Amino acid sequence: MKKSLIAIASLLVVGVLFLSGCQSQESEKAQGSTKNVLRVGTEGTYSPFSFRDDKDQLTGYDVDVAKAVAKKIDYKIKFVEAPWDSMLAAFDAKKSDVIFNQVSVTPERKEKYLFSTPYSVSHPALIVNKDNDEIKDFADLKGKTSAQSLTSNYAQMAEELGAEISSVDGFSKAVELVGDNRADATLNDDVTYYDYLNQKPNAPIKIVKTSDEATEVAAMFHKGDEKLVEKVDKAIKELEADGTLTKLSEKYFKKDISK
Repeated sequence: MKKSLIAIASLLVVGVLFLSGCQSQESEKAQGSTKNVLRVGTEGTYSPFSFRDDKDQLTGYDVDVAKAVAKKIDYKIKFVEAPWDSMLAAFDAKKSDVIFNQVSVTPERKEKYLFSTPYSVSHPALIVNKDNDEIKDFADLKGKTSAQSLTSNYAQMAEELGAEISSVDGFSKAVELVGDNRADATLNDDVTYYDYLNQKPNAPIKIVKTSDEATEVAAMFHKGDEKLVEKVDKAIKELEADGTLTKLSEKYFKKDISK
């Protein structure tokens, strides 16, 4: 009887150790899969950089660059979509690892975040209603209303020029306000403007001034994620060298915006 009890006890111990080992392996696998997932913050409403097509598939220049980078570094990719301000809040809350969404590299952002090698270049453009003859240069924004996403670098630029900011969720909303004369102007990059006109050629807007100063756009990371930045940097440089960035640029813009 005692031997039987001992045998049963031994079997129970072996069973517990076996289950414990299985659970440990499953935990390690789960941790491994988490490490191999790149959570990418993006708007999903910012054509042609990040938007949903007619089949409701997330696409766009930044989306395709992110996918190409993830493939290069052998990571699975998961997109975390939200409007610009919410996207940044989610990123700060560590709900995404990186942002691919035309984030301009600025001194203020470099103090708080890390950035990759730039993967596109744009130029600030001053956009107004097609019937507006008062605003002809950036200096004319003083005292005028400019429709901007509050946390974008263009909002800061508009404020520095003396404009009053009308908060919007994205470029489409901004030009809608300008087209309806509910805002005097909006600042954004020239590439986005031309793509918008390709989609809506009758939109009542126009560019009155484009800056010669180039704005570099890069992937944005959390401080402390230097190893991830190194991997993505290497991938972006390889994508530039093998012509992938140029091909993606021409796919969406019919010109190379990667440099």
